[in-house]
Amino acid sequence: MDLSEFLLAWRTTPLPDREVIDALVHPGHAGPSAALAAALAHWPGSYYWSDEPDGRHLVLTRRLTRRRERWGLHVALFLATLFTTTFVGAVFDGRIPFDPNPFALITGTYAFPRHFLQAWATGLRFSVPLLAILLCHELGHYLAAGRYHLDVSPPYFIPVPFVPWSIGTMGAFIRLRTLVSDRRQLLDVGIAGPIAGLVVAIPVLWLGLRLSHALPGHGPDAGMLVAMGTDTVAVGDSLLTLMLRHLVHGSAPAILLDPMAFAGWLGIVVTMYNLLPISQLDGGHVLYAALPRWHQRIALAFWTLILLLGWYWRGWLLWGLLVLLLSRGRLGHPPVLDAHRPLPPSRRGLAWAGLILFLVTFAPVPFKI
Repeated sequence: MDLSEFLLAWRTTPLPDREVIDALVHPGHAGPSAALAAALAHWPGSYYWSDEPDGRHLVLTRRLTRRRERWGLHVALFLATLFTTTFVGAVFDGRIPFDPNPFALITGTYAFPRHFLQAWATGLRFSVPLLAILLCHELGHYLAAGRYHLDVSPPYFIPVPFVPWSIGTMGAFIRLRTLVSDRRQLLDVGIAGPIAGLVVAIPVLWLGLRLSHALPGHGPDAGMLVAMGTDTVAVGDSLLTLMLRHLVHGSAPAILLDPMAFAGWLGIVVTMYNLLPISQLDGGHVLYAALPRWHQRIALAFWTLILLLGWYWRGWLLWGLLVLLLSRGRLGHPPVLDAHRPLPPSRRGLAWAGLILFLVTFAPVPFKI
């Protein structure tokens, strides 16, 4: 399709998955004109406008190839994660006995109840809302990337069979297998996941809190508590969880969380972890899109903060090490195809939204162990 009659200049960048055209539009058609609008209606891909110092640009993309996905692997990982998270949920609910040996499920020495499937199914109250939150988070990334025809994988779920000393999963992720065109695309893809996940996590936590039980509280047994066998574990508050539990339970000193409430709480904590402005976490994408020159310094400052918070909760040290390993020792962010294209004003609001979401979901001590 030829759009050259509407353009002053253009640059075509062929990538393995798509073709990106950066076109400077003739001032007479930059409105756009009716003729250009009619032509764009037949463009076999996606496009958006960019107002730049030299005039109005069109950024056009069309897909060149479509990769065949290994859907069997994605489904198998999802089903395995459904099994492990449901198993943990049944332990939280007291229908499957607590076994302190983290390898019992792998070695087959776990003391399964007589009616295992019936007992296991009670954990769906925990696993289904948790996996719904994780799935929506990843679909947010997936759909935003698909809008720009970026080569991205379906979600990979990560089952963890070391129960009950885990929640049955280490979350989910998608693989972005191509170079992002500019900071607008990076911001849209990065922020879409946390927003989509929170849209599910907040009502899940609210409904779960309504099913939870207020307790009188005693000493350390205050705040939000999760049943673990015959004992309980206290979990930390963020501004968001503090507000929700006070809306539902007022000033109750302690709340024994229903498994659904714990799933919602975990969804909010996962959002907080992902919004850390480090490396290629979602927050790192947002930070690089908004402030590319400051990314390295801010990322280092937050990674240092994680290490300091490890004094209060050792899990932060593990998370800091994991981020460093996944980023291959680099806290910075890889460049985009055109880092000089300005971020449109509409996306600056999204960047501020990312910062606000991080602040309201941040829990300095997620687990009080």
